[in-house]
Amino acid sequence: MRSVDAHLAEILATVRPLAPLELDLEQTLGATLAEDVTSPVPLPPFDNSAMDGYAVRAEDLAELPVTLPVIDDVAAGSTELRAVGPGHAVRIMTGAPLPAGADCVVPVEWTDGGTVSVFIDRRAEPGNAIRRAGEDVQAGEVVLKAGTLIGAAQLGILAGVGRKRVLARPRPRVVVISTGSELVEPGGQLAPGQIWDSNSFTLTAAVREAGGEGFRSGSVGDDPAVLLDRLDTALVRADAVITSGGVSMGAYEPVKEALSPLGTVAFEKVAMQPGMPQGFGVLGDDQVPIFALPGNPVSSFVSFQLFVRPALDKMRGLPAGLPQTVAARTTEPLRSPSGKRSFLRGVLAADGTVSPVHGQGSHQLAALAAANALIVVPEDVTEVPAGASVEVMRL
Repeated sequence: MRSVDAHLAEILATVRPLAPLELDLEQTLGATLAEDVTSPVPLPPFDNSAMDGYAVRAEDLAELPVTLPVIDDVAAGSTELRAVGPGHAVRIMTGAPLPAGADCVVPVEWTDGGTVSVFIDRRAEPGNAIRRAGEDVQAGEVVLKAGTLIGAAQLGILAGVGRKRVLARPRPRVVVISTGSELVEPGGQLAPGQIWDSNSFTLTAAVREAGGEGFRSGSVGDDPAVLLDRLDTALVRADAVITSGGVSMGAYEPVKEALSPLGTVAFEKVAMQPGMPQGFGVLGDDQVPIFALPGNPVSSFVSFQLFVRPALDKMRGLPAGLPQTVAARTTEPLRSPSGKRSFLRGVLAADGTVSPVHGQGSHQLAALAAANALIVVPEDVTEVPAGASVEVMRL
């Protein structure tokens, strides 16, 4: 058996970051910038009011209370040039350009709200409630560096500096196929010996959670030829493919039967529990990575976290490796087979303890759904006493 680390190392040595594309702003969420982005103008581009109120000269507030005539209104978006002379006020809205001559804004809450004249009984110092031009960003300043993952805030600053399109690595497109003649679409009637297909839904959702675009291709039976046809269709739109099932040592293993003769996909035993049988390789002229995961639902999910998620990170141009762990104290004793790295499902609590869920079988999907962490037991450890420190991967 090969180690978890060796299997992941081969995967990361094979997959490549996706080529950057010019993406419209609306398509960039979840993409990774492939260029430095600078601002063509200062932000804000002009002095403006931070509040609804009155633009005045601070020197006119030297003796309070004071009543000043209101000579004009300035709304946000106004393009007209305005000015405030001594002893006058201009009513101003949030975001509106500051009139020439004004050096502070008196919030409307500090006044009587007058429209012809305004009564002020609270002093405002110079600069009060004013957003200065360039105080956020200077013209030519880099606002986002290449390699930045674009979230909502990053997308906002791209729009804020006027970018309609940016060069970025897109989210990987991943097609998910589950195999097995026993599988039935949820909502369908079960015949004896059948189960509802959960893997394709779980793995497609996991792809989306990991920042990819997941496309569920449903399930195929145990005919290798049918699987190959499905894969040919998938490769048209896929940056990666995930299959589940059909990789063990028994009969009716369609993934192994279909892909082994190609010579580009290898099937290995990995020293881990759950998820020992694993397949990985590439397909087609474009060398599309394929992850052949085991069929038990917990095994396929754990395998995704350990192997597929890091590969998707690399494809996105992000740092890639095993999920980070945190230390926790186990509330119960743990057991693990010798020579295998175990990933026990557990519940990590706010007090730094972790409790294994009851139901550690690789088929027990309900127990997995109750977990929020994987407890990692190293290959050379077979027993862990209650209260011991363990490494935990958050889910």
